[in-house]
Amino acid sequence: MNAFGAAELRLAYITMSRGRVRLGFDASRQAHFLRPFSTSISDMTLIEMHQMTPAFRACWVAAGRHLDRQVDGGIKFWIRAHPHPPWLEHLSFRLGNQLFFVRIVDVDGKIEGPGNPLGAITAADLGNGIACVLPMKCSQSGEWVADLPGWGLLDEHTRKPMNPVALVTDENIEMNAWERQSTAVQIVRDVLAKEGYRLASWQSDQRVDPSIWFVGKSGGLEWVVVRCVVYPAKQAERPANWDAIAASVAHMGRVGHFASVCLASAEQDFSLSDAPSHPLWRGHAMHVRYRGLE
Repeated sequence: MNAFGAAELRLAYITMSRGRVRLGFDASRQAHFLRPFSTSISDMTLIEMHQMTPAFRACWVAAGRHLDRQVDGGIKFWIRAHPHPPWLEHLSFRLGNQLFFVRIVDVDGKIEGPGNPLGAITAADLGNGIACVLPMKCSQSGEWVADLPGWGLLDEHTRKPMNPVALVTDENIEMNAWERQSTAVQIVRDVLAKEGYRLASWQSDQRVDPSIWFVGKSGGLEWVVVRCVVYPAKQAERPANWDAIAASVAHMGRVGHFASVCLASAEQDFSLSDAPSHPLWRGHAMHVRYRGLE
């Protein structure tokens, strides 16, 4: 099940407090730490970057497969389905016009996953989605199974059982800034992977830079700052604090790139230069303009 695959290099943590960021990278059993640099962060205080323990990873894989079996043909649109930091939710996916952010818990309390209990709620707030809990239980045979029937999910706020299919509606929901940035990062990430580069880490919060780390042509770690615009804008601008970003990550990687991604609805009218921008509806087709790393 390649949606739950592995990678080799990952960031160790991100801590954010009062507009400051501290990053750590774990590679070859050594941790390299960055001095803080200024960002626009004001609300969030912590995104945990701890690795999964082997015990929790077995639970996580079983949880993902369990959710995938609840839909004929499997869940088509995973947002998060990799077992590496940074952590808010453990799994997330789109079903119809709804986004679901899942925190996995062991009902017996014997193992604990990475991240904090509020992570899925924070992710759901950012993505205009629904925060869920998936209680899992290790059977006597050592197999992890959902503790509750059906989807096995609980609403994070009410702790009542929930059925994601029942929450899907015909309402058009416009993608917010987090969703657009997440889409842009995924586009750049997927192109890099198809070009044969080894991805190290990525995250979709525009308040934290860089967006992507990968092993580049230099043979070492290189980074990418991703920005997204919506038509009629065609080109995103580099952040004003580019030099500060570069200086802050210089001892991890001196080669930096910028990626501009433009999104437009598939229903956008391009016949007139002054045609209004058509909303980007969640789950609807769109045009993408991405010309590679700069």
